[in-house]
Amino acid sequence: MDTLTFLGTGDAMGVPRMYCECAVCMEARTSGTNNRLRSSVLIEGGNEHWVIDCGPDWRRQMELLGLREMRTLLVTHPHFDHIGGLPEWADVCRWSGYRGQLYAPAEVIPVIQRQYPWLGGHIDMIPCDDGLTLNGWDIITWRVNHGKNGYSYAYRLSKNGYTWVYCPDSISLGPEETKHMHGADLLVLGTSFYHEEAELSTRSVYDMKEAAELLELVKPKQAVYTHMSHDVDLRKSYSLPQQVTLAVTGMKLPLGG
Repeated sequence: MDTLTFLGTGDAMGVPRMYCECAVCMEARTSGTNNRLRSSVLIEGGNEHWVIDCGPDWRRQMELLGLREMRTLLVTHPHFDHIGGLPEWADVCRWSGYRGQLYAPAEVIPVIQRQYPWLGGHIDMIPCDDGLTLNGWDIITWRVNHGKNGYSYAYRLSKNGYTWVYCPDSISLGPEETKHMHGADLLVLGTSFYHEEAELSTRSVYDMKEAAELLELVKPKQAVYTHMSHDVDLRKSYSLPQQVTLAVTGMKLPLGG
């Protein structure tokens, strides 16, 4: 059975924020329960492993697991907290003597290439709009609303009768954007706040109260919230739907029955 590992569970800035001395950031500097690297996940099965998103904490995330290579990556969207580690991955590919395989929606690839024009020397960038298969997982991707930050993509992955969805950056999703989420065994969803009071037009990611409404609609068997800001304190008990778990760095889940 394959395994999902949470490499990072933080929002775009991570936790602690350097300038901040709130209770969550101070705790993150000490016992570290709330210490959160930028959101990313590792999928392992057999002798293969691959990652979704490669943010600026990627090298540290690999070191924490003792991993010395990564050959395959999926990218949800070209924001820094999801692609900031690509130059370091390209360096690994260069010195290890293999070409990395980066899969992303077609419109995402030119943005990455403009940001890091030298990556093509060591990484193949492959459009995946029509779907792909990795280590037995049949994968589809689709565009989702990322609020004031434009758009992101979600992935639905199916293998041996088990289906899970990864959607770290989205908000206010409509019927077309949620149709591939319905009935998933697992939904990994970004929720930056428990309750975000900012005006909706200024926001980019669900809060946990809004996410509960989404879960009621798409009805996953299990849900894990990730992409959490320093608003979220893992030492607290929040009112959450029964099937919800808050992600912790290093947390592992089986991807199967």
